[in-house]
This record gives sequence, C-alpha cells and structure tokens, in this order.
Amino acid sequence: MASHLNFILIPFMAPGHITPMINMAHSLSKHGVAAAIILTHFDAARFSSAIDPIRLLKIRFPSSEAGLPPACQSADTLPSHDLLPNFAAAIKMLQRPVRQMLRELHPTPSCIISDKLLTWTAATCDELQLPRIVFDGMNCFTQLVTHNLCVSNVYQTDQPFLVPGLPDRVELTRLQLPGFFNPGPKHVPGFREQVRETEASAYGVVVNSFEELEKSYFHEFRKVRGGKVWCVGPLSLCSSKNMVKEVSIDSDPCLKWLDGREPASVVYACLGSLSRPSPAQFAELALGLEASERPFILVAKGAEIWKWIGDEGIEERTRERGVFVRDWAPQEAILSQPGVGAFLTHCGWNSTLEGICAGLPMVTWPLFAEQFLNEKLVVGILEIGVGVGAKCVVHVGEEEGEKKVRRDGIKEAIEMVMDKGSEGCKRRKRAQEFAEIAKGAVREGGSSFLNVEDLIQDIHRFTKNKKQIDTAG
Repeated sequence: MASHLNFILIPFMAPGHITPMINMAHSLSKHGVAAAIILTHFDAARFSSAIDPIRLLKIRFPSSEAGLPPACQSADTLPSHDLLPNFAAAIKMLQRPVRQMLRELHPTPSCIISDKLLTWTAATCDELQLPRIVFDGMNCFTQLVTHNLCVSNVYQTDQPFLVPGLPDRVELTRLQLPGFFNPGPKHVPGFREQVRETEASAYGVVVNSFEELEKSYFHEFRKVRGGKVWCVGPLSLCSSKNMVKEVSIDSDPCLKWLDGREPASVVYACLGSLSRPSPAQFAELALGLEASERPFILVAKGAEIWKWIGDEGIEERTRERGVFVRDWAPQEAILSQPGVGAFLTHCGWNSTLEGICAGLPMVTWPLFAEQFLNEKLVVGILEIGVGVGAKCVVHVGEEEGEKKVRRDGIKEAIEMVMDKGSEGCKRRKRAQEFAEIAKGAVREGGSSFLNVEDLIQDIHRFTKNKKQIDTAG
C-alpha cells in the first residue's frame, strides 16, 4: 500500500522549519513511503548530510529578481529586517517553478506537506487536485489557543484575559500574543490573514508533538479539524541520522568542556537562530548567568554583542565556569550531555521539544511569535519550567526598544530550576518522565508511530477514491 504513495514536503526557507520537515521525510520513509523534499540550492547544500537517503528536489531561489543580495536565500541570512518584503516576494515567485516541477514529477505526487507560510501551495494543490497537509511547527495547545482566540475575540482588550474553551486555566495579555492578534510595524498587511485562511482550508495538519504530552489539547484540536490531525513527533527523534552521535566530544570544544563537569550542574542558554536581542538585553542575560554562580554555556550572535562581551570583560571573569559560543552550537548534542542541568530557552517549539526530549527543566524567556503560548504550556501546564519574567512580544525591528528582562529575574529563575529541594526535584522528575514518553511515542507501536501509519492510510484511501472517480468520469 505505502509503496505506491509519493509524499512531497515543501518547507519554509529557515533552519527551524527545514530541519523538522527533513526529519518528517525520514519518518515517512521508514514506513515505506516514497518521500521527497523540495529545497533551494542554498539550503540543499547546508542540509545535505541530514537529507540522504531522502530524495532531494532542488529549485533556484530568485534572490536577484526580488531585490535581495545573492547570499540572502533563507530567513536567517537576511542582513536586515527591512528586506522581509523582498524575501516574501521571492518566496511567492517560487510558485510557478514548483508547480511545473510537481507536474513533471514521477511517480506522481500523492499529497503535499507544506509549511503554512507557503500560502501559494494551496492554489497549486487545488490545481493539481492534491491533498494539502499543513505543517507549521506548533503544538496542539498553541493551535487550539489560536483557534479559540479567533472564535471568541476575547483578546481585544488591554486587560489580562482567560482563553475560553480550554481544559486548563490560561491567562494572557494581548501583548503576549503572536502577530496575527498583535501585529508589529514590520508585518506584511494581509499575509497573516492569508496564512490563516489557507491553513483552515487544508486537508489536514501534521503536528511536531506527541499525544501524551498534551493529550486533552490533541483531542480538542482534532475536533476543530474534523479529525485530520496527526501528532508525529518529536521529529528530532525520527531521523535516520543521529545528529547527536555524529558530533563527537573530541571534535567540539563545548562537548569537551562539558565532559569534565559535575552531573546536572551546567545551564545551557540559547535564544534561537532567528532571535536578535539588543546588546543591552543580551547584557542582562550574560550578567544574570554570571550572578547565578552556576557553570554555563551561552550562545552569542552578532558583532555588537561580541564587542560588548570584549568591552565588559565578562568572558575573562567567568572563564573558569563559563563558555561563550559564537553564533552556533550543537544544541541537541549539548542538551544530551549529563553535565547539563537546565536549558534557558526562547521557547521556540523546536528548542522546547529538544529540551523535553533531553529530560531537562527549562528557564523560559519567550521573545516573539507563539513563544509566550509555548511558555504557558511548559510552565503552567507541564510544570517543567520557570519564567524569567518576560511580559510582551518583541516585534521584528523593535529589538532596540525592547522592554528589558532584568538580570535579577534571570538569576532567580535559574536558582529555582537548578534547586535541589522538593520543588526543583519534582520539576526535574516530570521533565525526565516526559523524555521517556517522547522516546516511546516514536518507537514501533508508539502513539506517533501509529499516527504516521494512520496518515499514510488516509492518503491511500484518498488516492484510491480519486482514481475511482477519475475512472468513472
């Protein structure tokens, strides 16, 4: 049955969107499905080691036609947020060549799994009569909160409000909401509405989560979507490539440094691949870590921030217990090390899931998009995290004027998460239990494994019915 199907995956051009889609392709392949992923030449080159043996379909990114520098072919490579409209225009230009590619593809596609931000794939799937399954990298909790806010309009107030229709009590303010409800100055008018509309009309939704993590939210969201919701994660555990094992202790200085640390003693801090905190806000983070007197690894990006690190002298002051990493670190490998005891994260869902899979309690510092909603799940519902006190979304382009989280709040949150008392131990135990459940979910017979099987069977039925209709016609 599965051998006759051909799933085509089309991710948005950003590392946090591409990586889970590659892992999803590996998962489908393990179930006997032919899976292919469409990437630009730029992304194909930098993710080549993670893709094999998945079929790769390359497409040229129209940088120059959209007024972008040649090297700007992914969201994380934009030198300025002012180029976001150009980037959006380039992505829209991909519709025609992708449509032509799909028309000429053999075997014929059975369905398209598309990032929700690629709204033009909706029209392409309609034209080719293919089911479009949406992937947007969020969890069921966030999806349900978003739906209930749209239906109720309770967010249209300056006061804190309770989200209606949820299994748990969740209080938010409008300033903590994603751009659909709380747009910033750099938003593209009408784009989020188009995303919402094409997402609602999609055949189904695949979710990078596992049922046991958010069971009641999974069931409620399935009701909203008419049953066509498949939790298939954690996708980081589904790849045929074990990226954690491929990074050796001897080859990476962070892992080598961690190898000599006491168990569960180190705080790993990283605010994600797209976050760009101002030097002033980064200073509060670094000084909060210093004040905690805990060993730490801190990922730092940007020339201004590294200038501050040099001028402040903090790297020298903390050299016996701190490591500053320039731009990128092997996050999954670091989180899996026994020396790490907590993860200070921006609450992007990929990072949050990686922390859950590693069995780590989290220090939460949401910045933008749906990250405040993820914090509500981690801190208030799963009870495996402590917040630093962030109050509102920092919109793209507003980083210099962001409302600062103070070093005292960071220090206090670290102390609570690393505490060896009863509350800290309970939090750590819950995190470790979720990690074991996550591993079981993707094993044969686990909830996510069975959901992938169900997705495949659903597309098989759709394809069979379509052939019967075409033959009868």
